[in-house]
Amino acid sequence: MEPANRKLIRPSLTEIKDQRIRKDGAKKTAPPDQTNAENFYYLKQMQSKTPMTIVFKDGESIKGIIEWYDKTCLKVNREGEPNLLVFKSNIKYMYKA
Repeated sequence: MEPANRKLIRPSLTEIKDQRIRKDGAKKTAPPDQTNAENFYYLKQMQSKTPMTIVFKDGESIKGIIEWYDKTCLKVNREGEPNLLVFKSNIKYMYKA
């Protein structure tokens, strides 16, 4: 019994290079710098009025609802305390309360 000719499962390097180059000759473009995921997240939390906990770089944290946002800031409404305008650069992380 003779061994059967088997095709390699892995593609050859030339096949991989051919896949990376578009039909028009240009290489694949890099993914976009901005995915708008941050904007989508803020809009979702604002519409559902989700209570959020925001932790700052210095360890302090606040709780409130995000009222609006822009490129550099968040406005956080807090119950029983003054509302705050928070710079995004000072935020370490945030999570749903």
